[in-house]
Amino acid sequence: MNCRNIWIALCLAGSLLAADPAVDKAKKLLADKKYDEAITSLEAAHKAKPKSVEVQKELSEAYTLKGDSSMYNESAPPRQRYPDALRAYRKAVENDKDNKKAKDNVALIEGIYKQMGRPVPQ
Repeated sequence: MNCRNIWIALCLAGSLLAADPAVDKAKKLLADKKYDEAITSLEAAHKAKPKSVEVQKELSEAYTLKGDSSMYNESAPPRQRYPDALRAYRKAVENDKDNKKAKDNVALIEGIYKQMGRPVPQ
């Protein structure tokens, strides 16, 4: 293989590994704690590229962070925090079945409701 062919191969490999612009935008929004904006952007990207694992993983991460912000929001009452967090964590798992944190938090919140003898929010 000559130098030109190696250079072409490297360029092609680099373009395949390039990050999705929607993911880059979402990461910046998530860093600024703008969870809903990141999710909206990633949902649109997911519709455009439904098979993009990168977009799905980032969407799962965005929902996980949104769930965390709801679950640990001390200014909101538990009756509001936990259902909101549960919905977000479920969406996280929906987008990434391997998202252990989201799965663990779904189980935790559902367990709390069951232990209290209350219906688990849908």
